[in-house]
Amino acid sequence: MKYLNFSSDSKMPILGLGTWQSEKGEVYQAIRTAINIGYRHFDCAAVYGNEKEIGQALKDAFDAGDVQRSDLWITSKLWNTAHKKGQVKPALEKSLSKLKLDYLDLYLMHWPIAIKEDAPFPFPADGFYTLEEIPLEETWNAMHDCHKAGLIKNIGVANFSVKKIKKLIAATGIKPSANQVEMHPFLPQKDLVDFAQKENIYLTAYSPLGSGGRPGAPDLFSNEILTTVAKKHNCTVAQTLIAWSIKRGISVIPKSVNPKRLEENFNSININLDEADMGQIDHINIAHRFIDGTFFTPEGSPYTLENLWD
Repeated sequence: MKYLNFSSDSKMPILGLGTWQSEKGEVYQAIRTAINIGYRHFDCAAVYGNEKEIGQALKDAFDAGDVQRSDLWITSKLWNTAHKKGQVKPALEKSLSKLKLDYLDLYLMHWPIAIKEDAPFPFPADGFYTLEEIPLEETWNAMHDCHKAGLIKNIGVANFSVKKIKKLIAATGIKPSANQVEMHPFLPQKDLVDFAQKENIYLTAYSPLGSGGRPGAPDLFSNEILTTVAKKHNCTVAQTLIAWSIKRGISVIPKSVNPKRLEENFNSININLDEADMGQIDHINIAHRFIDGTFFTPEGSPYTLENLWD
């Protein structure tokens, strides 16, 4: 396994397991199985609604002697309804309690968006706070306080543009350790990758296999270049996509609860794409963001697709 070495002296396994859309009743066994396969990096979030079951799986794995807490990298995320200074620590403590952990290896601000506590979903136009009402730096400084208190080893962001990261650093003097974003060959995020590497900010790719079931969306699995590269390496397109992120030095968190797929995805660490493969993939001329944040941009919202991804 390749690791990304954080300045906190902690090491993130470059391949992890995502838990978004992993249903209750399935995610427990997925975590136990993944640990037995060799996964040591698990990506969670309060809004996924499954942290309690994940926590039980982790506790049972510890109690069974399958793994020790120090062997694992656990990430979770602050949801948008807890951006006020006084809400951040209680939200973190709630996640820690559900996960049955004393600390997180990484805690991320899930989106650069603040939502009112009682806002229903789909979000109405008046269900948001503006970033003038709750500036991102207020939330970020509160996360930093939790880091100083020892509840988090590293703090970072998710779905942040270069512009927003620069503004956050300028306002607080505190650089994110990581930024988690959608990334795959249809959305390679080259400018963000260049910036992050220059600034020593690690990136994690979510939806590395795309996001299936979206009407009219392009399909990574039927792309001719990707299928050709996969055939060359005698592997699946999914494994090719995971290996592509790893080759770029980017952490990647494919999600699955299927034991066969969990093992197949994990074995992607053994696939070494060469420069010719990477060059071919670079020439894929399709641009598509699957998770575009439209649900945050109803008419009248202070957030638009333009200012979200600026």
